[in-house]
Amino acid sequence: MPVAPKYIADAAKKALEIRKDLPASRQYGTLVGLARANQLANGENISEDTLVRMRSYLLRARANYRTAKNQGKTAENSKAIGAYLLWGGPRALAWVEQQLKTR
Repeated sequence: MPVAPKYIADAAKKALEIRKDLPASRQYGTLVGLARANQLANGENISEDTLVRMRSYLLRARANYRTAKNQGKTAENSKAIGAYLLWGGPRALAWVEQQLKTR
């Protein structure tokens, strides 16, 4: 099973760090998103089933992430950006797809 590269782990770590400093009303991420971020940040193995779920989320949430970025928002003031970073950020999708191709 693969381990996410450093740039994906770093995105998840950054999102977790920012989130913990936000007031509860502005925190982002579901329990699943937080679990994924911790898994990525801790360098844990990623199963094929998890890769499929990551791909699904990253594709589904990509438009909201891009819209927020185009508005000049950051993880500090956009739940869409913060949540996307929990799942590894914009570069994670290409990595996930590559991992799934090799299976």
